[in-house]
Amino acid sequence: MTTKWFKSSFSGAANDNCVEVRFTEGPVAVRDSKNPSATLAIPTWRQFLSSLTR
Repeated sequence: MTTKWFKSSFSGAANDNCVEVRFTEGPVAVRDSKNPSATLAIPTWRQFLSSLTR
């Protein structure tokens, strides 16, 4: 399962200044919409969210 890139509904359609996420069978990919060629691979989304709250 590979999905297309998406951003939060809070970002708005005209806003190009946001974080985008893409779910795959492997790691979750995260990128800055201003620099889409640079992506960060995160093993699991849950692990990523957990690391933000520590």
